[in-house]
Amino acid sequence: MRNGKRKGGSPRMNEEQRRPSTKDYSKYFDFSNATIDINEDGQEIMKIGGRRIKINEQPNYRRGQRRRKDVEVYYDFKIPEDMQSIGNGKKYYIRTYGCQMNVHDTENMSGILEELGFTSTDTTDDADVILLNTCAIRENAENKVFGEVGNLKNLKKERPEVVLGLCGCMSQEESVVNRILQKHQHVDLVFGTHNIHRLPHLLKDAIQGKEMVVEVWSKEGDVVENMPRRRQGKIQAWVNIMYGCDKFCTYCIVPYTRGKERSRLPEDIIHEVRDLARQGYKEITLLGQNVNAYGKDLDEEYGLGDLMDAIRKVDIPRVRFTTSHPRDFDDHLIDVLAKGNNLLEHIHLPVQHGNSDVLKLMGRKYTREEYVELARKIQAAMPHATFTTDIIVGFPNETEEQFQDTLSLVKEIGYDSAFTYIYSPRDGTPAARMKDNVPHEVKRERLQRLNALVNELSAKSNEALQDQTVEVLLEGESKKDPEILAGRTRTNKLVNVRAPKASIGKLVDVKITDVKTWSLNGEMVAYSEVQNV
Repeated sequence: MRNGKRKGGSPRMNEEQRRPSTKDYSKYFDFSNATIDINEDGQEIMKIGGRRIKINEQPNYRRGQRRRKDVEVYYDFKIPEDMQSIGNGKKYYIRTYGCQMNVHDTENMSGILEELGFTSTDTTDDADVILLNTCAIRENAENKVFGEVGNLKNLKKERPEVVLGLCGCMSQEESVVNRILQKHQHVDLVFGTHNIHRLPHLLKDAIQGKEMVVEVWSKEGDVVENMPRRRQGKIQAWVNIMYGCDKFCTYCIVPYTRGKERSRLPEDIIHEVRDLARQGYKEITLLGQNVNAYGKDLDEEYGLGDLMDAIRKVDIPRVRFTTSHPRDFDDHLIDVLAKGNNLLEHIHLPVQHGNSDVLKLMGRKYTREEYVELARKIQAAMPHATFTTDIIVGFPNETEEQFQDTLSLVKEIGYDSAFTYIYSPRDGTPAARMKDNVPHEVKRERLQRLNALVNELSAKSNEALQDQTVEVLLEGESKKDPEILAGRTRTNKLVNVRAPKASIGKLVDVKITDVKTWSLNGEMVAYSEVQNV
C-alpha cells in the first residue's frame, strides 16, 4: 500500500537527525557567550548563562521544506520498562493553543503521560509536569504563549523540580527555540510536532539530567500508530487521517511546522472509527491540515471520497471533516457527500481572499472564479449544505478595491460564519519578505466591515430556521447557564435547549423558538434516535 511500509521496530532518527546542529543562529541572537561540553554519551551540552542545555536536534527551515518520498508506518509503540512508573504519584497539566490538530496531539500526549503513571490536573499549581502545546499560525498566538512562559517563571522559582515544556508548532520555529535558549532558561523541555512519540525519553532526560532538553525534528516523522490516547470526551472524537501540508501558501508556516503530507492507511483509520462506534461515540471529525489531499501519497488510487464512502457504512451517527483546500476538493468527494446519511451538510471551505490577484500572491493556486464554481457545484449536489470559511484581510499590497472583492464574494457565497484574521507575517514564509504596506488601522477597519457583513449573513441564515425542527446532538451544559443544554445541528449551528441532563450525548429533535446572530434557542420535541431502555 505504501512504499517502505513495515511493521515492528521503533521510529528512529536518521544520521542527519542524530548529528549535533552546526547551524548559525546569530541572525536571531548572540551565542558568543555559549560554551560547549561533551557528556559521557558523546552528546553536546551547551552552557548559556549557567544553564546546561542538551540539544539533540534544533529546527531548521531549509531542512523542513524538503519532502521525502517514502514514509514508514509503525505499530508497536510502547513505553520502555524503565519509564513505566516515573509519573507515579505525580500530576501533569497541558495547556493547548490553536487548531483541532493541536487538541488531537494533546490527547496523545495525555495518553502517554498517563501510561507513565501521571494523573491529570486542571491547574499548574499542583502539576509536576507542565506542557504548553503551542500554535504558530498567528503572531497573537505566539505572544500569548510567551506571556504564559513568563508567568510560569515564578512557579519554577518556588518549585524548581517542576518540568516545564514547550511543544507544538511554535517549537518548530528557529527563532522561537533560540528565544527560549536565550531568554527563558527556566524552560526544561522543547520538542516539536514530529517526535511526540519520543516524549517518555525526553521527559526522562529532563527529569534525571537536570538540564534543558531540546529535540525538534525538522525532517517530518513517520506515521506512528497505536499511541495511547486520552480523549477529551465521550460524545465527539477527533480522528486524524493525515499529517502535514504540501501547499506552501506564501503566508503560512504550517508546511514547515507540520511537514510533508503523510496519509494514514485506510484500514487503520476505519478500524479506529469502528472502535469509536463500539464505544458509543456519536460524532467524529476527520482531521488533516489539508484533509482532502488525503491519499495522494498512497501507492494506489484512494482519496478522501473513497475513505468517507467506507466510513459512511460504519454505524456512527455523524461524520465531519476539516480542513479543506479548494484545490483538492474533487467531484468524487462531492458525489459521496451528497449521499448524506451520517455525512453532514456542513462544508468548511477556506477561501482566504476574494480577489484573484491576491490569491495568486498568497500561493493559493485557484482563482475567485474557480472557487465560486466549486461552491456552486457543492450546493447543487447538497442543496441544504452550509458553508463556513477563513478570510485574511490586509495582506501585503491589498487595495480597497481588492478588499471590496472579498466583501462581494462573502455576499455571493452567503457564508454562515467565517474565521476572519488580520494578516501578520510569519518568520520564514515567503510573504514575510514582502513589504507589509497596509497600515494597521486600515486592516482593523476592513476587518470590522467584514465582520459586520458576516454577522448580518449569519443572522439571516439563522432566521430561516425560526419555528423549524432540527436534529441536535446535545454536547453538554451551556457555558452561560448550567440549566440549559447546548449542542449543534447537522449544519454546525449552535443550539441552546432546556432538556434533562440525561439527554447529554443524545440526538434530539428541537423546535427553534428564538434566533440570534450566532446561536439558536429551542424546545426539545423528541429523541431522534432509538433509546435503549
